[in-house]
Amino acid sequence: MNTFASENVRLRTRVVAQLCLGAALLIVWELAATFFVDPFWIGEPSAIAVRLWNVFVEGDMLTHTGVTLGHAVAGLLASLIVGVPIGILFAANRFVAATLEPYFLGFYSLPRVALAPLLILWFGIGSLSKIMMAFSMVVVVVILNTYEGVRSVDRDLLDMLRAMRASRAYTLRKVLLPSIVPWVFASMRVGIGLALVGAVIGELVGANRGLGWYVELAAGRIDIVGVFTGLVVLAILGMSLNAIVKAIEGRFAY
Repeated sequence: MNTFASENVRLRTRVVAQLCLGAALLIVWELAATFFVDPFWIGEPSAIAVRLWNVFVEGDMLTHTGVTLGHAVAGLLASLIVGVPIGILFAANRFVAATLEPYFLGFYSLPRVALAPLLILWFGIGSLSKIMMAFSMVVVVVILNTYEGVRSVDRDLLDMLRAMRASRAYTLRKVLLPSIVPWVFASMRVGIGLALVGAVIGELVGANRGLGWYVELAAGRIDIVGVFTGLVVLAILGMSLNAIVKAIEGRFAY
């Protein structure tokens, strides 16, 4: 009980510290825009807050947010479905992994801005191209993390299971899969931001809705408040998704 209470105290302290830091940053930003820098260049938190209220209550920002969220989450889930089995297979066959790893890293190093027009040509201007963009940003991270997770398994434990004639399915279910869970969650934590970046890049290149489209539209109108409004929504979206993943990870750890 004492441990549970102390954990709650630490949680409340951390939340209060985070809120205080956020408030301090907003105050500094507002003061800088009022006294030191032209708001045309950096916007004003007060003006952005008013715009957020207007676009969510009276506008269609909720639709744009839902579209980008759908693209990012779909790309992230697809990368997990494809990347985890490939990572396990790579760990099972080191020769294949060593042969293919340079090509995976080469693909991952491609600038996604350059890849986006090609994906739009292949998959059209609809949602699929944005999902594939998000997928391309995350899948290599999932593969490499899963590969490293399997490699980190205690070799003595695996040798013992082989000596006891444990089946491959039993070893996979009882040892390998539990060992890669932290690595998969680490991939998800990193992949959330990458998936959002991929979705937004796809929307910037060719779309008629989504947060990327909204930011591009605002920039084209030289609307700095609109640009920061879209960026703030993206930041909130990323923090919320990370909090959800962290909560799920805590359940698994428990």
